[in-house]
Amino acid sequence: MGKEVVFTDNNFNEEVIESKTPVLVDLWAEWCGPCLMIGPVVEEIADEYEGKIKVGKLNVDDNQKTAAKYGIRSIPTLLFFKGGELVDQIVGAQSKTKIVEVVEKIL
Repeated sequence: MGKEVVFTDNNFNEEVIESKTPVLVDLWAEWCGPCLMIGPVVEEIADEYEGKIKVGKLNVDDNQKTAAKYGIRSIPTLLFFKGGELVDQIVGAQSKTKIVEVVEKIL
């Protein structure tokens, strides 16, 4: 999983909300085909933006509390946090170009 962090209900506050750098959270599940398609793209972004943005995955099946808190109804969903605040989100499998646009916007 390269530079990605595994986010959970237990570490979400510490890893995401209290993060000094912007955070990209990839909400996914093992049974979700589009999630598996977008996974490698998110990994590439994690590598390319290492040190500038924290990138990680949150399995919605294992971490339902966090998914519910942010009203996640479909996956994949990418949540973008800056300064502890949710600043943007992308729902569905999107192109790398689209995801990078949002990353650049929050840096």
